[in-house]
Formats: sequence, structure tokens, C-alpha cells
Amino acid sequence: MGNNKKKAAPALDGRILDRLFAVVESRKDADPGSSYTAKLMQRGLPKVAQKVGEEAVEAVIEAVLDRKGKLAAESADLLYHLTVLWAMAGLTPEDIWEALADREGKSGPELKAAEAADRREQR
Repeated sequence: MGNNKKKAAPALDGRILDRLFAVVESRKDADPGSSYTAKLMQRGLPKVAQKVGEEAVEAVIEAVLDRKGKLAAESADLLYHLTVLWAMAGLTPEDIWEALADREGKSGPELKAAEAADRREQR
């Protein structure tokens, strides 16, 4: 009799973004002819930023049209392009998680006031 144990599926939670980021990082030096990620990175940060914007608009459109399945797909595209942007900007998912943790429990007005103070200090 053979081994009937199936490989466990990866967790379907926030860790998937860490795994996606690891794949993106691994494709930085790949052949742009065989890797969309490498091709996108080769086009530069402004192009990646443009793609993030396009995917965000597409996600918003699907949300407004109440197309949940398409919203999920567009959200996945947006998150993928964000991970590429993070990698190109020298950020890691941990940097994003830290920024989120810093905001946890703070109200919108508190966050806006802190951002305004930061802008004043930068002048």
C-alpha cells in the first residue's frame, strides 16, 4: 500500500501575503521573458505604481457594482501588485504589519492629526 497522506494545503490567512512576497522577491533577478514579476520590475517603480493604481480602480469598480467574485479577483491582483511595489521600494510585509499595528486602536481623527503634525515637521 502507498502513502495515502495528502500534503496539507497552505493556510488561507494573512500568511499568504508573506508567501506571495517571498515569491516576488525570488523573481527579482529572474528572466523577464519567463516571469511577469521580473518583467514588471524591469519596467521600473513608476510603472509598478501605475499598475497598483489601475488595480485599485478596478477593485473599486467591482465593489460599486456589487460583484463580489470579481472584487475578490481584483483585490488579489491589487495585493500582488502592492507586494511588487513594496519589494521595489525596499519594504517588507513586516514593515506594513508594523505600520498597521501602530494604527491599531486609534481613531480616524487621531491618525489624521498625527499625519498633519508629521507634515508640518517635514517643512
